[in-house]
Amino acid sequence: MPYPQAVGNNGQLPTSMTLLVRTDSDPAVAADGIRELMRELNPNVPVSEVQTMAEIVSTSTSQPRSMMWLFICFAVAALLLAAVGTYGVVSYSTARRAFEIGMRMALGASRGSIFSLVLGQSLKLALIGLALGLGVALALTRMLATFLYGMTATDPLTFLAVGTVLVAITLAAGYVPARRAARVDPLTALRVE
Repeated sequence: MPYPQAVGNNGQLPTSMTLLVRTDSDPAVAADGIRELMRELNPNVPVSEVQTMAEIVSTSTSQPRSMMWLFICFAVAALLLAAVGTYGVVSYSTARRAFEIGMRMALGASRGSIFSLVLGQSLKLALIGLALGLGVALALTRMLATFLYGMTATDPLTFLAVGTVLVAITLAAGYVPARRAARVDPLTALRVE
């Protein structure tokens, strides 16, 4: 808007003005040239707050970026809780099934089949959790869409990556109880009951 037409509601001309300049050269050199030109036209007009567009964009996205880091911290905490919870549930369930595991081994089950049985149990928990979580995530995407930049709220690659990470964490959490169950001595397990 031309400066003489920029009269506000109070009838006063604006006290400051913003000038946008596109340049192919170094922005610092262009800023020096603009300062010199302004000094020639009117030495009483100060030129301040010279910023590149990248700096302006960075400043304007600082709050959403802070929210992103907050969400990342919550996501990491949730992943740790999921891993510890899965480990606890599978470990407890495996300990409760010591007699059954001992009986299976006494009847000829191999260590590999016991290992895959317990690990399959933890994988089943993860898949049920993923199915429920996917439904909730799709329901909440409208609320989260305002925090996203450069992607859609229902980005399939993101959902696939999160699902893969959760399954990997679940398999890692179920590995120790499955390994412990595969090493159970059948006689000791049968004597417990």
